[in-house]
Amino acid sequence: MSAQVFIASVQHTFYAEDICDLIETAAHKRGTGIAKRDPEYIKKKMRNGNAVIALDGDTLAGFCYIEVWENKKYVANSGLIVHPDFRGQGLAKRIKAKAFELSRKKYPGSKLFGITTSLPVMKINSDLGYKPVTFSELTQDETFWKGCQSCPNYDI
Repeated sequence: MSAQVFIASVQHTFYAEDICDLIETAAHKRGTGIAKRDPEYIKKKMRNGNAVIALDGDTLAGFCYIEVWENKKYVANSGLIVHPDFRGQGLAKRIKAKAFELSRKKYPGSKLFGITTSLPVMKINSDLGYKPVTFSELTQDETFWKGCQSCPNYDI
């Protein structure tokens, strides 16, 4: 298996349902994790060039998308997921690096952040130069926090 990482576009929108299922399944399995997402939301990210997808041929291997808050002041790389068949190969790091690079290119003056409960993702973030911060240093955008409400860790 040798997945390639691409900036997602309209041609990838048919993967949206599978991506949402993969995110939800992984969150349930861990008992923690990222907020549930709607396929239309994922499609919009792809159409806007604010997503990264990993494919092995036509097989979905992984995904991550970009969120923009407070008029481009804050940018988050979110929804990082790797299909179980492709884990342990460094793919998450490649996806996250591509999303980081895309975020910096599209939103050069923004503060880039990610929220995770995953130790491997924390390591990837650290390797990419992310610094730990408190929630008070994140965007105060109401839409951001509303989107977090479906996450089991919201009350933290």
